[in-house]
Amino acid sequence: MDFYTTVLRPFLFRCDAEWMHDQSIRIGSLLGRLKTACKTLSALYDFSDSRLTAEIIGIRFPNPVGLAAGFDKSGRSIEALAALGFGHLEIGSISADPSAGNPRPRLWRLPQDRAIIVNYGLPNDGAVVVAERLAKIKPTVPLGINIVKTNRGIDAPPESDDEIIDDYIRSVRTLKDCADYLSLNLSCPNTETGRDFFTDRQNTVRLMTALRELDIRCPVFLKVSPLGGIRAIEELLETVEGEDFVSGFIFNLPPGKPDNLKTPQNIHDTMTGAVSGKPVEQLINQCICEMYKRMDRKRYCIIGVGGIFTAQDAYLKIRMGASLVQLYTSIIFEGPAVVRKINEGLCRLLERDGFANIGQAVGTMFN
Repeated sequence: MDFYTTVLRPFLFRCDAEWMHDQSIRIGSLLGRLKTACKTLSALYDFSDSRLTAEIIGIRFPNPVGLAAGFDKSGRSIEALAALGFGHLEIGSISADPSAGNPRPRLWRLPQDRAIIVNYGLPNDGAVVVAERLAKIKPTVPLGINIVKTNRGIDAPPESDDEIIDDYIRSVRTLKDCADYLSLNLSCPNTETGRDFFTDRQNTVRLMTALRELDIRCPVFLKVSPLGGIRAIEELLETVEGEDFVSGFIFNLPPGKPDNLKTPQNIHDTMTGAVSGKPVEQLINQCICEMYKRMDRKRYCIIGVGGIFTAQDAYLKIRMGASLVQLYTSIIFEGPAVVRKINEGLCRLLERDGFANIGQAVGTMFN
């Protein structure tokens, strides 16, 4: 056990979860402006090994462990987060217009489950402000931007199909030259309309058709629901078959709460939202397996998210077919050193299994 889990975490967990998150982003923003501070963070947390380097979708990743969307919602702490040893960062979700998100409270910890419940509702500064912010920095690792439809609040009138599609298009047009890749969030578990909209295949077709006109030169990932089973995966692959700008897939959190929570129901019943962390790991791993078995592996790749706390967790997703992995919840429970620990552990696992580099391990569960 380390200082974070034995001393610091018990203190931090006494604080409101969202307040603590806000403070971490605020501190990260301040540290990011100081080169000396970033160098210190890098010396403490970064880990470099050529076996972890991978060339994927035309981008060089120093290691496969990235930060998932949802942590840095508006790209305010990119420099400091990059210094923690991540191989890439995904910021957002970003929408065309600024959004305050859902009313508070909207974030809770479930220590018994090594999980959190998230009901943020996509608060962010909006695409224009984020684009202006990104123009002033040079990330030291690949940067992804997660894009979603604007959440206009629970009292906002319903939007038409054209308005929803236009919201995505405005964001993509503004941000497409600001990052190394884009991730289109087509399945937000905390926005009912946004989640249901793309279960209709024709809406996905309409979005793809509109995106073709934008001359997108960076890779695009589709972040989709883990529900629907094999049929939904096969339908998605058929829908994007002719869309050359689509480079891969990420499975989002499922809406609601899984049945395997250890936290007593009378406690989590008062917490509205989607669960992130260990309880969703098995479902998303199943989706990764089924997608990898069916997709064109020369064209697409998978970013694996959900329940990654250890090198073994990350390695399992990689062996199932994920070329990259991302984490979020484990930072809250294990602290910033978790990134270095996972990367060090991945090197030991590669050596154990006789792989010269991380790319050789991708999908080996099916070889």
